Amino acid sequence: QVQLVESGGGLVQAGGSLRLSCATSGRTFSSYTMGWFRQAPGKEREFVARISWSGGNTYYADSVKGRFTISRDNAKNTVYLQMNSLKSEDTAVYYCTAATQIRPGARGSDWNYWGQGTQVTVSS
Repeated sequence: QVQLVESGGGLVQAGGSLRLSCATSGRTFSSYTMGWFRQAPGKEREFVARISWSGGNTYYADSVKGRFTISRDNAKNTVYLQMNSLKSEDTAVYYCTAATQIRPGARGSDWNYWGQGTQVTVSS
């Protein structure tokens, strides 16, 4: 089955930047829509961003639009989340996810595979 492994999380000061990576296994990486979710302490898991199979179409949650950028490199079987102008409310565990649907939604049940998560902590 598809395996997803996130990396790049850590501690950063408010206003700073981090770049998360998600390495995927398998030769069919380019067949999946890829996305990122996050879950803050005491809160529900929420959708952050998604990117199409080709990388030509992206979609973001309003809370991160203009600050975060999702991208993918199919040759490296990797998806990225560049996070700029980080705020304390961005503190969460970030999860990489994949779906066979062209347009999976904000519901976690729309997605087929999940990584283990990587912690992002933004200090004020």
